[in-house]
Amino acid sequence: MEISIFQCVLIGIWTSLCLAGMLLGIYSNRCIILSFGVGIILGDIPTALAMGAVSELAFMGFGVGAGGTVPPNPMGPGIIGTLMAITMKGQGMDPATALALSFPFAVAFQFLITATYTFVSGLPEFAKKSLAKKQFGRFRFAANSTILVFMIVGFIIGFSGAYSIEGLKYVVELIPAWLIAGLSVAGKLLPAVGFAMILTVMAKVELIPFVLLGYVSVAYLNLPVMGIAFIGAMFALLEYFRTRNLTGQTVEEGGSEDGI
Repeated sequence: MEISIFQCVLIGIWTSLCLAGMLLGIYSNRCIILSFGVGIILGDIPTALAMGAVSELAFMGFGVGAGGTVPPNPMGPGIIGTLMAITMKGQGMDPATALALSFPFAVAFQFLITATYTFVSGLPEFAKKSLAKKQFGRFRFAANSTILVFMIVGFIIGFSGAYSIEGLKYVVELIPAWLIAGLSVAGKLLPAVGFAMILTVMAKVELIPFVLLGYVSVAYLNLPVMGIAFIGAMFALLEYFRTRNLTGQTVEEGGSEDGI
């Protein structure tokens, strides 16, 4: 599949909007959002959503920075991975392999985003000085420049990634079949690694039975994802109501003691 210049421009615009939306706190830079837009532009939404879903499972965990570390950027699988999954689908490229191949891009993009943050780090002070001097035009320019800079960076990433996909195809064709198979296995393991990273932060001893229940539901009961989601929602509601009732009883007992 070939990508036209018009599609390259659209992918660049979509990437810029999603990256700038991150600054507004709307989570538009998530893998599933990025992949969905690329799928609409290239006319292959099912493959894009499959890629976005696999990537989101992995990068939910990679999004948890341990200590002062910075996790890889979701634009790697969201843009480059989706481009590979769609354009190289006829060559046997599956979402898991595309996820593994896009991981170096995710690391490189994060370095670029960190450099962009460093570049615009002086704008708040410039805006503060302009406001103190009542130079409102310069203040508005400084206040909006961060979003503009990130939009430019996002457009460059999206456009260059789509424009250079033919060269990327050539590089992938040079990779031996046995290595592609290994990368596919590694890509399928990345979501598990992502969840493991989440569990290291969120898991509590009292939640271990729910983790085991989820494993049993998948491995032995062969339940679909929606079935497991309903079971999880059921136990979450039970825990919520149980905790609320215990809290209400505690308040009532405390109030009666105060009244006595």
